[in-house]
Amino acid sequence: QVQLVESGGGLVQPGGSLRLSCVVAGFTLNKYAIGWFRQAPGKERERVACISQIDGDIDYLPSVKGRFTISADNVKNTVYLQMNNLKSEDTAVYYCARGPQDGVGYFAYEHDVWGQGTQVTVSS
Repeated sequence: QVQLVESGGGLVQPGGSLRLSCVVAGFTLNKYAIGWFRQAPGKERERVACISQIDGDIDYLPSVKGRFTISADNVKNTVYLQMNNLKSEDTAVYYCARGPQDGVGYFAYEHDVWGQGTQVTVSS
């Protein structure tokens, strides 16, 4: 069964850090891109970062570039999102999703299996 499970969310003060984990099962991690998305209340879902081990490509939302880092561990079947210097506008539910097999995916419709999400709240 294809499955993605996120963890690592929580409450953090502005300027703080969190590391989200996405454990995958039921498919070979390095044969698919994996994307991290987020959705804040009243806003559309947006793609935060994506990693493709097929072609070695990584892509970030401009507002998180330099603060967030996406990485993959094929032994642990896990994709991480390290988030540093968090801001209040990063508050959202974060989802990981399985993307294309030919490179990074830029849109939600390119991702076919989604995790349940993990809440990140940045507040003092």
